[in-house]
Amino acid sequence: MADFSKLNLQYLKEALKEPVNFWGMAGFAVAAAYTGSIIPLGAALAAEGLYLVTVPASSLYRRLVDKRRKDQLRKLRERQREDLIKGFDPREREAVEYLRWMKNTIYSNYKKFTSSKEIPSNIQSLDQRWEDFVDLLDIYRRRKSHLRSINRQAVQNQLTQAERAVEGAPDDRAKRVQQANVEILKRRVAAFNDLERSVKLVEGQLQSIENFFGLVNDQVVTLPTPERVSALDFEQLSDSIAMTRQMLEETSDTFGALDSHNRAIENFDLLLPNSPPVK
Repeated sequence: MADFSKLNLQYLKEALKEPVNFWGMAGFAVAAAYTGSIIPLGAALAAEGLYLVTVPASSLYRRLVDKRRKDQLRKLRERQREDLIKGFDPREREAVEYLRWMKNTIYSNYKKFTSSKEIPSNIQSLDQRWEDFVDLLDIYRRRKSHLRSINRQAVQNQLTQAERAVEGAPDDRAKRVQQANVEILKRRVAAFNDLERSVKLVEGQLQSIENFFGLVNDQVVTLPTPERVSALDFEQLSDSIAMTRQMLEETSDTFGALDSHNRAIENFDLLLPNSPPVK
């Protein structure tokens, strides 16, 4: 019930901000000032009450408001995505712009070779696939950069040394400290492996999107009939991207895990001054 009331309040606020409401009230105010009578003000209150009762409850008006919000969110995402692309390095921007050019070329070629004025929805889904490419490329570049910042061999060497230290611990207290260090290092190596697998997965997905764009363009140019183009499996690519996103969500905590392990290792370095520094 609370959510329903909140939703109604949102439509009410939108109705209050409509230009027609503002100028209508302004017209009544001018009439009242011109005539010197309060009758226009009374009429204004009655009209405003009727307006606020009927307009926000109208399904037509609600669809209009919902569409307006969707358009605003879409434009916001577009601006954010373009700002994101500006932060890519030259090679990454080149890949993004090439795929954007190919997408527009496919649309143009489809209309040209099929003599169709409308582009079918499955081909228009390339808009979303291009956005997926940009988003996945951003994830790929950040995760790969994180991998490059980690000296895996140094961590592996530390793990080997810590395991030896457990075996040669002089007492139970020292053994427990070293064993805890071993467990942290093992988790760090496991997190690194998860991150590495996710990078390879995203890299393969990016290549899959690029290749699919090329396949669609080849089909449009060489066998330009709506039936043949529609026969391409657009859903397979969509399902593959959804699967990749799910896997990335499952490994999204890896960054935090690696940072936590780094802090834990630093704490153990204070306890174990003879151990080599983490790199």
